Amino acid sequence: MSVTPSAVERVRVSAEPDWYEAAGISLGIRVGNLVFTSGQAPIDAQGAPVGVGDFEAQTRQALANLSTVLTNAGSSLADTVKATVFVTEITQQGVFARLRAEHFPDKPHLAESFVEVSSLADPEWMIEIEAIGLVR
Repeated sequence: MSVTPSAVERVRVSAEPDWYEAAGISLGIRVGNLVFTSGQAPIDAQGAPVGVGDFEAQTRQALANLSTVLTNAGSSLADTVKATVFVTEITQQGVFARLRAEHFPDKPHLAESFVEVSSLADPEWMIEIEAIGLVR
């Protein structure tokens, strides 16, 4: 059995400023008509936490960052097919569901995993969202 290398190129997705460059990771990678984002955190463009202690504010910031990455890759929140949401408090699921309905209103609904973790990369973060989006 032999494996032929794919002709599909991996393209790094970035922003200006690129808030993950210093960490040595990409905001996202586009492969063909798919975009795979890194987990988007509740941080501003300089990497500083936003909405410390406020789950809704942090979620809105993470979703805004996710939207920026997807848009820069030629996709959008409306073209998101899968999201994985990491939270430090599972009890916030209702708040997230309300915000998800605001940001992802179209049907069919996106596929999603909602996972509680003991901590995220920064102890002030309460949420991190990664996604897979389509480029049309």
